[in-house]
Amino acid sequence: MIEVFKTNVHEDEQAERLIKALSDYFPNSRITFDLEDCDRILWVAGDDVCPKKTIALLSLNGFECEALI
Repeated sequence: MIEVFKTNVHEDEQAERLIKALSDYFPNSRITFDLEDCDRILWVAGDDVCPKKTIALLSLNGFECEALI
């Protein structure tokens, strides 16, 4: 399963910190950001991906996140 999210993450350091946090929730997933895209895309690919948990985790860290697909 692949989930795609629009975020307001702007810095590489922020993205790296969030990837580490998301990896704790989804340890067997591939997680990447495309910060050059106008929507600051977050991709999460794996069998146990949960959009609600992803959105909640980013929100907890002070970022906006919205599922696109």
